Amino acid sequence: MLFSDLTDSTPMGERLDPESLRGVMTRWYEAMRTVLERHGGTVEKFAGDAVMAVFGIPAAHEDDALRAARAAIEMRDAMAALNTQLERDYAVRIDSRTGINTGEVVAGSGETLVTGDAVNVAARLEKLAEPGQILLGNSTYQLVHDEVAAEAVEPLALKGKTERVRAWRLLDLDSDASAYMRHLETPFVGRDLELDALLGALARATESRACELITVVGEPGVGKSRLVREFRSATGSRARFVVGRCLSYGEGITYWPLAEIVKEVTGSDVSALRGIIGDDVAAGRIAGAVGLGGSAGSSEEIHWAARKFLEALATDHPLVVVLDDIHWAEPRFLDLIEYLSGFSRNAQILLVCLARRDLVERRPSWTIPRQNASLLTLEPLPQDKARSLVGHLEPQLSILERERVLDAAEGNPLFVEQLLAFLSEGGEAEGLPPSLHALLTARIDGLEATQRTVIECAAVEGRSFHRGAVFELVPPETQPFVMSTLLALVRRGLVRPARSDFTGDDGFRFGHVLIRDAAYEAILKRRRADLHRQLADWLESKARDRLDEYEEVLGYHLEQAFRYHTEISQPDQEARKLGAHAARHLGRAGERALARGDVGAASALLERATGTLADSDPLRPDLLWSLGIARTATGELQAAHGALIEAAELAEALGDHRTRERAAVERARIEFLTGVIGPDAARERAEEAIPTLESLRDDLGLAKAWLLLVFVHNWRLEYSALDDAAERARYHAQRGHAARDAADAFLWIGPAAIFGPRPVAKAMDHVARVGADTPGPVSEAGVLMTVGCLRVMAGELDAGRALYQRSEAMYRDLGMRLIAAAQASLTAWAELVAGEAETAELLLRAGYAELDEMGERGLLAGTAAELARVLCVDGRYDEAKRFASISEELSGPHGVFNAILVAGVRARALASNGDHEMAMRAADEAVSRATAGDCLELRADAYGALSEVMHAAGRVDDAAHALRAALRVYEEKGNVVAAERARTRLSRLGGPPRALN
Repeated sequence: MLFSDLTDSTPMGERLDPESLRGVMTRWYEAMRTVLERHGGTVEKFAGDAVMAVFGIPAAHEDDALRAARAAIEMRDAMAALNTQLERDYAVRIDSRTGINTGEVVAGSGETLVTGDAVNVAARLEKLAEPGQILLGNSTYQLVHDEVAAEAVEPLALKGKTERVRAWRLLDLDSDASAYMRHLETPFVGRDLELDALLGALARATESRACELITVVGEPGVGKSRLVREFRSATGSRARFVVGRCLSYGEGITYWPLAEIVKEVTGSDVSALRGIIGDDVAAGRIAGAVGLGGSAGSSEEIHWAARKFLEALATDHPLVVVLDDIHWAEPRFLDLIEYLSGFSRNAQILLVCLARRDLVERRPSWTIPRQNASLLTLEPLPQDKARSLVGHLEPQLSILERERVLDAAEGNPLFVEQLLAFLSEGGEAEGLPPSLHALLTARIDGLEATQRTVIECAAVEGRSFHRGAVFELVPPETQPFVMSTLLALVRRGLVRPARSDFTGDDGFRFGHVLIRDAAYEAILKRRRADLHRQLADWLESKARDRLDEYEEVLGYHLEQAFRYHTEISQPDQEARKLGAHAARHLGRAGERALARGDVGAASALLERATGTLADSDPLRPDLLWSLGIARTATGELQAAHGALIEAAELAEALGDHRTRERAAVERARIEFLTGVIGPDAARERAEEAIPTLESLRDDLGLAKAWLLLVFVHNWRLEYSALDDAAERARYHAQRGHAARDAADAFLWIGPAAIFGPRPVAKAMDHVARVGADTPGPVSEAGVLMTVGCLRVMAGELDAGRALYQRSEAMYRDLGMRLIAAAQASLTAWAELVAGEAETAELLLRAGYAELDEMGERGLLAGTAAELARVLCVDGRYDEAKRFASISEELSGPHGVFNAILVAGVRARALASNGDHEMAMRAADEAVSRATAGDCLELRADAYGALSEVMHAAGRVDDAAHALRAALRVYEEKGNVVAAERARTRLSRLGGPPRALN
């Protein structure tokens, strides 16, 4: 029984009018009912300011006590989000207190569901609880004490009780808790040093208020999960634990572990997520990433938002984040873990990752020692420790049986446990299976028919599964026995209860993934195909309102049904239907991954989606187009080109004009980037596609076409046209809900504002307006960088520097090290404008070193060109030529901006050596190419180089003429700092102090 009521509700009733009071109470009732029913409670009544619920009626479950405790914790957590709404709408806050008790009752129907002394005790515990507290009766505590953090209170004097009653204050519970007693729980043997390492990592995280990462690596069954359970027990109430698990199937499910943690903490309630983080943008990014709606944004923003979420959970108490099976994690999720360990600040967070040795092969960097990261390798137990383990579990074994178990198990605790279970079920010591897989297969083969049917059907869903799914998959004659059979499998140690994802259902989990695999492998392929299809139908009906959360999983099960169906027979109408259904789910999941920049996952999901579709399916061209984009982003340009050619051909055959034009645009982009076609052909392709895409109102296709024009205009240094194309691309991307394309377009608006023809004052206003229309930390950092550089040009040197320094800090806080390093080119340009060549050089050298360390080459070319330009200011021409050569080598055919800078560098260097004729040719080349476009800052620099060359050749009048041209450009741009410096140089040349008309 669970009783909960509001505290201080009478004064609130006196302050509020009756209608408002009713509104407050209704919201509270609805929020509490939702939580209680999610955990299987039956709400008996709401009376006044109190609620009563019963767990175990009408259907009893072995974990009813734990369900009640979970519900109480979640009710308490839900109050934060509810109070945010009530403060906004009614200017009030509410608090509650809760009591839980377990015992025998008289159950009936009608107005009163249960009566008895246990009910009275629950009600009185609630009355004695403090606001925000949950009191457990001793009978309840005894059922859940292994799974909760609780502290004893002074024995309570309850009305009608002759003796004081023991009670416990519930603080928190194990996120992986189950209420079943583990009759064969493996004793904790031989891992004291490893436990101390975990406890030490938690102590360091707590003391330093920083993030610690510890990865526990070992072979299956060696005891990784058992070590974490002991760590959880030893930690007690000192820390909060949350758990996320990587799935062994469904390539592309990048953020599934994060989704599990979010669901565990918030119950999939986005308002609760907002309440925890206190930032709507961050909450939206997480919600979008885990399928709860909202816009996921870029991967960098998702990582930033996940960090804010975990830091908020760790504000008051240490937080332990257990991430299981990360050897199955997608690369981008591993990036998230490394980002969290490197960037979390002022929060007591311990990341505990569990992995097989495969992880080290996939991510060798994981083994590199770092200040706050360590690797903990679990080896098999030594023989004496393994012998002690066997003695604890089965002290009655004969010496011969014990030695045979030890020889077979070779120190693997799971193998030991399963061998002993095999013997207890009638197995012979002389015939022990030779491997863990063979043993598990033998145990499953030895089950009675109903148990084997149930465990095989459970294995289809995965390591975690639901009673409802098993009920749906087993034959009708087995359905009445599903729950009792699952309980029998629990007693055998093959499965155990776990958290359920669905209200009113029971969750279970295989004791080890190897048990699940052994059960699954026993199923014939034809039956697997049918079971996966049935499971997909069940999951689709259960998750009807939450399909985005389960898109990848649904797609996986339908894909498996399709694969097995086609493996055992020729593709038929049923197979094509399954393939099309799978492709729709996998395709949507792949496009969401592409939108958030998770291009590796997107490519995998989209490739799988296209693999289940017939050529005649109208969805195939569109998925191939998306696959081409994903492959381009991963650098697989040849494969991307092939996918786009196929997309265009199929689209033409099917009369799909939209996809035909989209594919033409993306093909042109690849061909332009690789030098197959020039800028004229690329622009022609884009301009041919735009009218058709406009007639079809295809915002996503239009965003891609305008982005292609952005690349063309950048190549031609047509910055006014570039600015317009970028703004159009951003507009259509936002209308098409393509956050990634909107961000890409926004990245071009900054350089266009700094270097292009828009005057400085107007450029600042323009960038601020566009930034306000593109919310999120990445765009905010871009605005700060751009406006900072523009303010320096306007003469606001200190204010400008402060802005772009904040911008760099934001980029680094987001984990965007590449962009932060590349921004040195912009900030150094601003510093050179201000006459601070030494500062500009320091910025560029730091950026160059960082980009070089990362192995980046495209951005390195620009940094090298600018560094060469700055070195000329100090007369270090030999070093300048070296960096100019590096830039030429790295730039490729599209590095026009860099080529003009390099030409200016060579002109200055040649002039310094007295080679005036060649110097003037190089300077004329720079001016000619720069004046062909409207990149004003680059044009002014080219005129500056020409002026220096002329002056070195003794042609003072020509030098003054070139410098006046530069001054006119600076004045047109509104770059008052550079203009003033040009006037000073003119006065030294003997020319007028201002530009001539």
